[in-house]
Amino acid sequence: MRYFLYARKSSESEERQTLSIEAQLTELRQLATREHLEIAASFEEAKTAKEPGRTVFAEMLRKIERGEAEGILAWHPDRLARNSVDGGQIIYLLDTEKLKALRFPTFWFEPTPQGKFMLNIAFGQSKYYVDNLSENVKRGIRQKLRRGEWCWTAPSGYLNNRYTKQIDIDPERAPLIRKAFELYATGEYTFQSLTWWLKEQGLRSRKGNALHLSTIQKILRRPSYYGMLEFRGELYEGKHEPLIAKDLFDEVQRVMANRGKKQRRRKHDFPFIGLMQCGVCGCAVTAEIQKGHHYYRCTKKKGSCSEKYLREESLLEQVRKIVEKVSLPDNWAENMLRELDREESHDRTDGRAAVRCLVEEKEQIERKLEKLLDMKLEGMIEAEEYIQKKNKLLQRKVDLDQRIRNSERNGNEWLEPMREFIIRSCQAKKLLSQDDPQEFRAFLKTIGSNVLLKGQTLRPQAAKGWRVLLQNRRFRNWQPHGESNPGS
Repeated sequence: MRYFLYARKSSESEERQTLSIEAQLTELRQLATREHLEIAASFEEAKTAKEPGRTVFAEMLRKIERGEAEGILAWHPDRLARNSVDGGQIIYLLDTEKLKALRFPTFWFEPTPQGKFMLNIAFGQSKYYVDNLSENVKRGIRQKLRRGEWCWTAPSGYLNNRYTKQIDIDPERAPLIRKAFELYATGEYTFQSLTWWLKEQGLRSRKGNALHLSTIQKILRRPSYYGMLEFRGELYEGKHEPLIAKDLFDEVQRVMANRGKKQRRRKHDFPFIGLMQCGVCGCAVTAEIQKGHHYYRCTKKKGSCSEKYLREESLLEQVRKIVEKVSLPDNWAENMLRELDREESHDRTDGRAAVRCLVEEKEQIERKLEKLLDMKLEGMIEAEEYIQKKNKLLQRKVDLDQRIRNSERNGNEWLEPMREFIIRSCQAKKLLSQDDPQEFRAFLKTIGSNVLLKGQTLRPQAAKGWRVLLQNRRFRNWQPHGESNPGS
C-alpha cells in the first residue's frame, strides 16, 4: 500500500514554528521505516487548517481520488483538518474506499465503523480547540480594551512600548499626523493633495513606503487619535495620550461627510466660491464669467432675490480691508499676550466652579454607562443598540474630559482662541503683501464662519476667540501709549 506523507504547520511566518515541519518529517520517516511503509510522495504546507482552502492538502486529496496512493501518514488528525469541511472529505474518502488507511505516531486508527467514529471525534476535538482558542483570544482582547490597553500594532504617529504594553507618541511622525488633521479640517485639502503633502514631508510607513491614499483616509477616521479604542464598532476609553483634540477630529469628520456629497465640477477657478452665503435669502453664492470678468451672485434657489452681482475685484478689495482691519503691529501683540497671561491667572479661580459642573455631568454619564451595561447583561437591550448608546455616551464623556482639561489649564475657554487671534493678526500684515486670493480665502475661514454677502458687502461673522477680543472693552487700552488701533 502506498502512502502520502503530509506535514503542516499553522503559521506562514518563518519566525514561528520553524522546526515544526522538520520535526514532523523526521518522526514520520522513522515510523515509515519501522513499519515498512511505501511513501509515494511527501507534502508540506505552512497554512492554518481552521478554514478550508489549503492548496497542497487539496492537491493531495485529488491524487488519492486518482488512485496514486491509498493511505496518508501524518503526525496527528489535527494536522489534516481543524474544520468540518476538510474532516468530512477525509471521512468520505474512507467511506468510498479511495482512502484505505491513515497512520499517525500519536493516534491509532482502523478503517472500521468504530475507527471512523473515533476519527470523527478527533476531528471534532481539533475544531473545538481552534474555536475555543479564538473565543479565549477575543475575550482577552475585550478585557484589555476595558482596561484601556492597546492590543495591536501602534498606528502611524505612535510607537509600541514593549515595557508598558501601551503606545507612546512618536516624536517624528506624530507632528505630521497632527498637521494632516489640521490641514484637512480647513477644507482646502483633498485626500490626494494631503497624500502628496505627507509624501513631500517624508512621512513613510514602517516598511519605508509612502502612505497610500486609502491609508490616509483610514488615519483620519481612527478614533484612537483622540484617545479612544475601537473594536468591531464598539468604543472603549484608552489610556494612551491623545494626539489631537476631539473637536478637531469631529471637524475632520464633518468635512469628510460634506466631501462625500456629490458636487458639480467647476470649469473655472473662482477663489471665493463656496465661502459665502447670500445675506438676503440664505442661498449659496455662485460665480460666473461676464465679459472677461468674474462676478459673484446669489444662486436664487429659493426664488427671486434682490442681491446684486459683485465683481471679484471689488470683493477682493473688501477682503483686503477686513484683513487690514484685524492686523496688529508686533509691539501691540506683545503687550496683549502679556495681559492675557495676567488674565489667565485671575480666571483660574473663576473657572473652578465651571469645572465642578463639568465633573458632575461626567459622573452622571458614568452612572448611565453602568446602568446601560446592566441592561445589556440582563438582556433588556440588544447588542447593536447597546453599542450605539454606549459610543454616544463615551464620545460625550471625551468632550467633557477635554473641556475640563482646557478649563483647568487655561482658566477660561476664550483665552486660547484669543492667543490664536493675536498671533494670526500679526501674520495678516504679511498676507497683505502677497495679494493671493487663495490665501485671503484661507484666512477668512480661519477668523470666522458663515460669511454673508449682503448689499454687495462682505460680512464675515467672527469666530469665538476673535469675536471676544473685538467686543471686549478691557483690551482697548492694551496698545502702546500714543498709538491708535489701525482697525478703528
